Amino acid sequence: MADRDILPSTVVPSHYDLSISSLNFKDWSYQGTVDIQVSVAEPVKEIVLNSIELKLHTAKITVDQNKSSQSLETTTFNYDEKKQRATLVFADEVPASQKATLHITFQGILNNDMAGFYRSKYQPTVPAAASVPRDDTFHYMFSTQFEACDARRAFPCFDEPRLKATFDFKIEIPEDQVALSNMPVKDTSKTKDGFVTVSFERTPVMSTYLLAWAVGDFEYVEAHTERRYNGKQIPVRVYTTRGLKEQGRFALEHAPKTIDLFSESFGIDYPLPKSDLLAVHEFTHGAMENWGLVTYRTTAVLFDEKTSDARFKNRVAYVVAHELAHQWFGNLVTMDWWDELWLNESFATWAGWYAVNEFHPDWQVWAQFVNEGMESAFQLDGMRASHPVHVPVRDALDVNQVFDHISYLKGCSTLRMLVNHLGEKTFLQGVGAYLRKHAYGNAKTEYLWEALAEASGADITALMGNWIEKIGHPVLTVAEEPGQISIKQNRYLSTGDVKPEEDQTIWWVPLSLQGKVGKQGIENLALTEKSATIRDIDDNFYKINSNATGFYRTNYPPARLAKLSKQLDRLSNEDKISIIGSAADLAFSGYGTTPALLSFLEGFRGETNQLVWAQVLDSLGHVKTIFGDDEAIKSGLEKFTLKLVSDAVEEIGWDFPEGEDYLRGLLRKRLLLSAAANGHPQVVEKAKSLFEAWADKGTPLPHPNLRTVVYRAGVKTDPEKAVKALKKEWFTGASFDGKLVCLASLGHVRDPDLINKSILPFNSDLSPPAPPSESVPSGDMHTIASTLATNSVARPIQWKYIQDNWEKLTTKMANPVVLDRFVKLTLSKFTDAKYIDEIDAFFKDKDTSAFDRTLEQVKDSIRGRAAYRQRDAQVIKDWLSANGYIQ
Repeated sequence: MADRDILPSTVVPSHYDLSISSLNFKDWSYQGTVDIQVSVAEPVKEIVLNSIELKLHTAKITVDQNKSSQSLETTTFNYDEKKQRATLVFADEVPASQKATLHITFQGILNNDMAGFYRSKYQPTVPAAASVPRDDTFHYMFSTQFEACDARRAFPCFDEPRLKATFDFKIEIPEDQVALSNMPVKDTSKTKDGFVTVSFERTPVMSTYLLAWAVGDFEYVEAHTERRYNGKQIPVRVYTTRGLKEQGRFALEHAPKTIDLFSESFGIDYPLPKSDLLAVHEFTHGAMENWGLVTYRTTAVLFDEKTSDARFKNRVAYVVAHELAHQWFGNLVTMDWWDELWLNESFATWAGWYAVNEFHPDWQVWAQFVNEGMESAFQLDGMRASHPVHVPVRDALDVNQVFDHISYLKGCSTLRMLVNHLGEKTFLQGVGAYLRKHAYGNAKTEYLWEALAEASGADITALMGNWIEKIGHPVLTVAEEPGQISIKQNRYLSTGDVKPEEDQTIWWVPLSLQGKVGKQGIENLALTEKSATIRDIDDNFYKINSNATGFYRTNYPPARLAKLSKQLDRLSNEDKISIIGSAADLAFSGYGTTPALLSFLEGFRGETNQLVWAQVLDSLGHVKTIFGDDEAIKSGLEKFTLKLVSDAVEEIGWDFPEGEDYLRGLLRKRLLLSAAANGHPQVVEKAKSLFEAWADKGTPLPHPNLRTVVYRAGVKTDPEKAVKALKKEWFTGASFDGKLVCLASLGHVRDPDLINKSILPFNSDLSPPAPPSESVPSGDMHTIASTLATNSVARPIQWKYIQDNWEKLTTKMANPVVLDRFVKLTLSKFTDAKYIDEIDAFFKDKDTSAFDRTLEQVKDSIRGRAAYRQRDAQVIKDWLSANGYIQ
């Protein structure tokens, strides 16, 4: 294992007996003891395990030999904070033994950094249990977040995915609160006045990062699976802090059905006796798949029919399914080491959409995935500083930066390509075989390929090897001659400057070609060399990558692109989305031009599908953020957008009828938002009057989907009033997703004074003054920050603020996941190469270990944007003038 820095293999755990007590809500500390059953392979004087921010009190090892046992004790501990390890040093040698018990007593911290065993603040909606800790503004709940390497923050352990063990867990809590863990409660006993100890059933063999527990003033809604498991229906519960449980109903409708679907699809029953979902008020990611106790950010599990924006239905259904897929893929079978993270995440992403598509076919989630998922993957994968899906990880502490669009979305895109090639049924058969063979163990990528090869008879390694092991993806350039096309594959780079040595990979590229003379439907051809010629092509109409099942860009000749824009009725929604995406990306990198993209988009005025419109408007928005500081181009693009959307806006109107199609409701919001943002006089006028009635008189908005539109109009027409009203709504509003809408809307303010005085400090201050001017919790700071970064006025102001307040910001964003995301989203949108030098100069003497990979990606992003801006600014201006959008 020379390629990774891991614990010595002499001492290996098999079982933990962990007990937590004396939760102290004054100094946020707790006491713990852990008995770890280990085997000792050879005599040692030192035992190394993982521990960070814990105070070890005592350690004792009891070794069983033949019929006698011997104990050695120590209080000598050497800590390596950088590696997050503690070495227990014994005076005498610990003999080798198959059976020994390591007993450690320790003290830990209930931190506020969303890692380890931590506290989350919240504002209660109804009076809480008497013992709940509180201060002037907030109450607190407690939960754990251990992935990737934070179990060691809660208790000393052998914290690596391969070192699986079983766990017995118990915790002492105030008797009026609730404790949860991976397994059902085994028993509750009174300890001292007002306190009980809750102990839980033993877990299956699992990795430390999947252990979880929570303590708080919780209540729940409950349902059961339809299928029976060992003769019983499994109880499924959504837990929230008191007063919120009814918002868990939508998630609860989905979770039991999802468990049943996956049990059948994978051919393995859900392995635990219960499934709990817990809403956590402060959270780094979207959710965490702890076995049997999945924890969620509030907006990923709670939905209020009256106040939530409809798109959060989609988010909740998907995140619930993604995390439940992990109960098999990740929890039952775990990656061998963090370099295989993609195995967990790509599969759970694919399975999440697979489940939502089963339950909501009308949502067209695969088209949504092409628009949101594949596009995000393409953005990152088109950079030099990207990484392969299967990424080398030497030190587990570096893995946080790999929870990214490559591990989740490129991985899922390549799996979707494979599923399309093999067929869903065959793919799931292979997955089931893989899970059965490696249940309760650890696996590597090749084990999955072997199982799929067996199920399909195909050489999966040959098909998938380069997609997973190599960085980047191809662009297919098509050249036409009468009756035939030739196709060539090259590595795509968004900076458009691929060097020959970077263009060595030859991918297996499924062409999914439609349009051969005399043939109906899609032909299953693949490009397996650098280039190929295909004959018998219908010159009137053909398309490559039908339904966007392949993960690559297609560069059609300009005349073909123009022709396709007149043949939209022959393209599926996925086709339209991927052709627009390709055209936009090719313009960005210089393989194509922005005028070609804009001419193509002109054909979409009559479009009626929400997901296609999303891609049209996303692509335009992207052009606008790059060229938007040129006033002429900005106003020309605004006119272009309004001409594109105005018929659709008029047709769709402002009313949300009862029982309307889900996608149509989202389309109305998106079209009105685009109209408001680009200055459509009637839309701005109406949205402004709704905003004023809401801000001045408290008149509720006609529909929660309209919040984004109305807030945006308020920010545009009366920024000062809007900032006040949005902050107040953020602080006092009951809807969790509504709070996010407020934050994102604030990022559109274009008044430098307001940005400096009211928005940046509100997002980043540490010790806030009295309400309602509390500052944004660190886990949500990226919401305002990323919107400010797309705003050409705010972008440089925010960068200056970051430089002037770096120490304060890094103190607030102590969690490396949060800091990494903040850096990525605030700095990657510049369009002038001078910022690369500024970034280098600023970070030269800073510790960037938590985001060094991201920093390279940020600079790559700026290089690409700067090159695009320089190259296309004049041609865009010329095209906008020639077509009457600039006077």
